[in-house]
Amino acid sequence: MLPYILKRLVLVIPTLLGIVTINFFLVQMAPGGPMETMIARMTGEEVTAEQRALRQEDDGGSGGGGLSEDASPAEMFRGGGISPELIEELKKLYGFDKPIHERYLLMLKNFAMLDFGDSFFRDKSVIELIKEKLPVSISLGVWTTILVYLISIPLGIGKAVRHGSRFDVWSSFFVIMGSAIPVFLFAVLLIIFFAGGNYFAWFPLRGLVSDGFAGMSLWEKVLDYLWHMCLPVVSMLIGGFASLTMLTKNSFLDEINKQYVTTARAKGITEKRILYGHVFRNSMLIVISGFPAAFISMLFTGSLLIEVIFSLDGLGLMGFEAAMSRDYPVMFSTLYIFTLMGLVLGIISDITYTLVDPRISFKAAERG
Repeated sequence: MLPYILKRLVLVIPTLLGIVTINFFLVQMAPGGPMETMIARMTGEEVTAEQRALRQEDDGGSGGGGLSEDASPAEMFRGGGISPELIEELKKLYGFDKPIHERYLLMLKNFAMLDFGDSFFRDKSVIELIKEKLPVSISLGVWTTILVYLISIPLGIGKAVRHGSRFDVWSSFFVIMGSAIPVFLFAVLLIIFFAGGNYFAWFPLRGLVSDGFAGMSLWEKVLDYLWHMCLPVVSMLIGGFASLTMLTKNSFLDEINKQYVTTARAKGITEKRILYGHVFRNSMLIVISGFPAAFISMLFTGSLLIEVIFSLDGLGLMGFEAAMSRDYPVMFSTLYIFTLMGLVLGIISDITYTLVDPRISFKAAERG
């Protein structure tokens, strides 16, 4: 087991380096950049993606990321009324006075020292921003994961026990629908029908709490919080329960068809004791051991579009806004942190498999 863990830990470094490197150079190739965003704010202009693309085409389609360190003031921003001296100061401020390879190596050095820098446009460090936005994403991830497991496990067991029945067929229809409908589309439908879109105004359209939240009593705060969380959590729930339901059903069916179940029935053991005393315990091993990975998936990836649609000020919305404004420190630092967490939690999930099921062995992987 130890050689396998060490091997996985060693592979974390090249994997993380490859992901960060590819994303760094892809972002540099994209039109626009933090300097153009800042100049647009200073001059009161909004630069859209279409305008950035048109400017890049006007520059001859160089594909150098819109704003390279060798770009002239005219190439950076046309008609903005910004002096060349100020542009040079902005280039130093954002590090564009250095070649791209130097910026890349400096970023890797800072990341290795856990120095993630400050946001270009929020006047805060990246770590402060993550701490500030994390509670919102954790709320979505925790509630969604809990509800997914509470719904999917009983439903999957019921489908396995009644395999081939009318209940199994009809529930499969809803499971397939839940798997097929994109989360963002379901969120939009919920807004249209229940958040004042065209029909009912039962739930708030945006935010995690109401404006007068500070002056509410404790019970009112709890109700207000749950009221705001209802639609976002339901939106994420529809996309998360389908795969876990089928995993639970297939795992349960696999255990039901094993020889020890047939032997237990031949000995006269009741069906209830067989199902919940033996089959349930064995079939739930793979479901329970996958909990860490499922939670992280809900926390860092599943909530992105939901936070944007419902204007929830969490990590997903922060990442989206950072990408739109080309806030490079936030973009690359969060990518680095979350990728590292995902890789480490993947190893933890593998270890969890062996803890809950001693039959699993990594000897073959160790030899490889």
